[in-house]
Amino acid sequence: MKLISIVTPCYNEEENVFEVYKQVKEVFQKLKKKYRYEHIFIDNASIDSTQNILRDMASKDKNVKVIINARNFGHIRSPYYALLQANGDAVILIVSDLQDPVGMIIDFLEEWERGFKLVVGVKNESMESSLFFAIRKFYYNLIGRLSDIPLIKNFTGFGLYDRKVIETLKKINDPYPYLRGLICDIGFKVKEISYVQPLRKRGFTKNNFYTLYDIAMLGITNHSKIPLRLAAFFGFVLSALSFCIASIQVVLKIFYWENYSIGISTLVVGLFFFASVQLFFIGILGEYIGSIHTQVLKRPLVIEDERINW
Repeated sequence: MKLISIVTPCYNEEENVFEVYKQVKEVFQKLKKKYRYEHIFIDNASIDSTQNILRDMASKDKNVKVIINARNFGHIRSPYYALLQANGDAVILIVSDLQDPVGMIIDFLEEWERGFKLVVGVKNESMESSLFFAIRKFYYNLIGRLSDIPLIKNFTGFGLYDRKVIETLKKINDPYPYLRGLICDIGFKVKEISYVQPLRKRGFTKNNFYTLYDIAMLGITNHSKIPLRLAAFFGFVLSALSFCIASIQVVLKIFYWENYSIGISTLVVGLFFFASVQLFFIGILGEYIGSIHTQVLKRPLVIEDERINW
């Protein structure tokens, strides 16, 4: 029988990890004649009772495997690292907050058996805040337009990855990977399955402005050169505009020497405008330089503190 690996990253999810485990187990009870499975939990150094719950589950069920990180390595590196540790013929990534419908495992496997190497869940609708969902949708549309490759809109990583996809990701050796972009970049045929994202019922989201900004900028800097080219383009246009305005000011002053006053307000507005434009594009350059710096350091994705049931 084929082995299916379920990967669940978690951080301070004491109210949800057992429920995720139970739902996954129920799904594979229905599929036990066709598949074996392992359920890999990677814990990002939780400070609540999540680790104790994981140890208890692993002691009672050998299908449960646990990786505990030495510290919190963030929401980008930890899930990606766990994917690379999986041994299954197919690997399914499911978050621990129960906002990825576990029942879709069956749908993913059906499409995988039809030959798709990548089967992804696309959340075209959500029961979360309409404003928050609209912001996310705007981001996906923006990065889709900026990217050098076609990206999957409204895709968070929830989906099935064939063994060939995992082996390809292992060869890339990216210390700070943008998974959503990488799977589009490697070129395997993708099957999209739409779903409605449910509300989080227990606990609180660990995402904040910084984590969302981090993944947004990572997607842009890893898969688009357009912001850099826009900086050069706007620099040229604004330089030309400044020259034209300065020339007009000089001409008007020459012909209307007594009546025309340039005024300090014009200079102040112009100074602040061009300074803000410069700071904006220096910030963009900083993001790209920071990305290069991360790549050059080549630090490991994760340092493990403990493994259970491996």
